[in-house]
Amino acid sequence: MIVFKFGGASVSSASSIRNLAGILSGYHEKMIVVVSAFGKMTNAFEGLLASWYEGSPDRFTLLGSIKEYHYNIIRELFPVGNHPVYDHFQFLTGLIQQKLKAAPSDNYDFEYDQLVSFGEVISTRIVSSFLEAVNISNRWADARHWLVTDDTFREASVDFNQSGPRLKELISSAGPGLLVTQGFIGGTVDGHTTTLGREGSDYTAAIAANLSDARSLVVWKDVPGILTADPLYFPDAEKVDELSYQEAIELSFYGAKVIHPKTIKPIQNKNIPLFVKSFIDPQGSGTVIHSVDKPYVLKPILIIKKDQILLSLTPRDFSFVVEDCLSRIFARFFKYRIKVNLIQHSAISFTLCLDNRGPFVQDLLEEMKSDFRVLYNEGLELITIRHYNSVVIKKHTAGRQVLVEQRSRNTVMFVVR
Repeated sequence: MIVFKFGGASVSSASSIRNLAGILSGYHEKMIVVVSAFGKMTNAFEGLLASWYEGSPDRFTLLGSIKEYHYNIIRELFPVGNHPVYDHFQFLTGLIQQKLKAAPSDNYDFEYDQLVSFGEVISTRIVSSFLEAVNISNRWADARHWLVTDDTFREASVDFNQSGPRLKELISSAGPGLLVTQGFIGGTVDGHTTTLGREGSDYTAAIAANLSDARSLVVWKDVPGILTADPLYFPDAEKVDELSYQEAIELSFYGAKVIHPKTIKPIQNKNIPLFVKSFIDPQGSGTVIHSVDKPYVLKPILIIKKDQILLSLTPRDFSFVVEDCLSRIFARFFKYRIKVNLIQHSAISFTLCLDNRGPFVQDLLEEMKSDFRVLYNEGLELITIRHYNSVVIKKHTAGRQVLVEQRSRNTVMFVVR
């Protein structure tokens, strides 16, 4: 068994889906194929959700744009209009239309998972149908039925003990064909859809690899492997040939976009190598993440997170920031599902750096004002350099105002304006 994961960029058009089929045709092992929503459709569904909560009539226009994008892909892949995929798509978009006609509940996280998950359900229906059309036998598998989670909506925890037997039964029933399933989504035992956290399709693939005892996991990207920096901003970024599991976890924790932070644990637990390869150049060597039992030296790796907020909290009564105070702070971050990228602590202040993204950042700031004096700066960048040296630090901080600096043995972080 091997597991392939194809992200949104690899299935953003009809030609890219044909490319996916071409890649699969070169392999003959038993395979699980995990597919994300097409292109930027997760963003589009999040916009649709926001419009629905605002009660805007524009939500139906947004849905129309989502439908047209998918229809264009379907029409190009299936020019004959009587293919069953048209009925599947009509049924799914009808469910969305019906949902948008009703008022959303007060549980935003729940509604997020029920609506945004349609992106993956639609994409896999189309991919599975096209693979059958080009004689690549497969079975469409609904991840909401085999990937069992708790009901922590938008950040669900996976029940490996229940999910394992369900996946193995699907693998057995698929026979020699592929199993095509969704990334990012799962389901509770009582039938509610959940999601595993933003960009969680990598994690789904790692779970599938773990539960199926796969010999390898391949994540297909639009880059030749893991690079020393984001090529969008640094065209001279170099490919890293190999990483240890530990180093991959560190990079994903600090915000490297190539691998989701939760991905490594399921594969490391069973010593399954992960290959990051390019769907543009499938024959390229890529990057392998595996057990490394020899010394190896890595070049400096740069991670930049834009649109950051630097938040400073000071108790109104000038008291120390101690455990009970910290517990209240982090309870609120958990309440709004907002992650912290950097922390700095002094006797009477607590400073955090976070993404200025999502609908609840301003709600969090307002709630903090009930207990703390709140100061914050917006429009900042967080620069993280793994395996840093003085030359690289100088290169990337020159001419910038450094608001916070943190160093450890292997990592330096700067919040800059």
